[in-house]
Amino acid sequence: MEKIAWDEKFNIGVDVIDRAHAKLFRIIHKLIDLSNDPAVTQHTCKEMLKYLETYSMAHFAEEEAYMRSIRYGGYAQHKRSHDNFRDKTLISLKKDLELSRFSQASIQRLAGTMQSWLAEHIMKADQAIVKKDVGAGYDFSSQAALISRAVNRAAQDVFQTEMKLISADYKGEHIGNAFYCRQCYDIEGGIRLRLLLGIEEPLLQRGLEKLYGKRKAAALSGARPANEFLLQVFGQFFEPMGKFFQAESEQELDKDSLMDTDEFRTDFMKGYPCRLLFGSKSGYFIFCYRTWRVRK
Repeated sequence: MEKIAWDEKFNIGVDVIDRAHAKLFRIIHKLIDLSNDPAVTQHTCKEMLKYLETYSMAHFAEEEAYMRSIRYGGYAQHKRSHDNFRDKTLISLKKDLELSRFSQASIQRLAGTMQSWLAEHIMKADQAIVKKDVGAGYDFSSQAALISRAVNRAAQDVFQTEMKLISADYKGEHIGNAFYCRQCYDIEGGIRLRLLLGIEEPLLQRGLEKLYGKRKAAALSGARPANEFLLQVFGQFFEPMGKFFQAESEQELDKDSLMDTDEFRTDFMKGYPCRLLFGSKSGYFIFCYRTWRVRK
């Protein structure tokens, strides 16, 4: 599993916070190392995870105290981000650990989610505390490998088939008869995120089989599935990816979210820094995203 290296760009200029962030990265990296060692016991991993959780919560409290001390205007929103991570994301990851009996994959999933969340949170929410220029948000394209893994996990779960990254620089090539959909999210710091997806027809059929069973899915083949069925398949993917990008809210997924080929190409040409093409025995899957700052 790839680590996000600590970098000076993560410093916000508040020593107590910067030291805590650097230590959190070290703890997460240690956890990744432990997950790769077959000789490490489940007890050791549990203790390391407990230490990571305890230190993270202590850091949140310390950071929140600092924000109150300087009367930071964005305190409520920032604290809500901490609370959501503690009460939703972390609880979900811990349940996954328990159900899998601390499998290597579940430990790495927790570590990967935590380091991605930490990097994004620092570059957007924490930089804003000291009024550093946060631009259009954290550049996830610099962590293409982590995004690819997250997309791949979600796609395999939705389509129940092995997926392979074909290209990390998809240029809009035709992939056959396909269905397209987009979804927008609001994330921290006044940033809007848009995901743009394309699913080749045979792959979509596998998604329908998972949701409705082979018999009903077979009855839907040979014709364009109703919008409600398409949205169900796309929604199965959007939900975990919204969590990955730590979305605060999302637009309602409805028939207007669906796109034909021309609409997809028009939107694609607006420019997406992340353009991934995955392949499987059943067909191709396109994943693109871009962010921009919302003007108030």
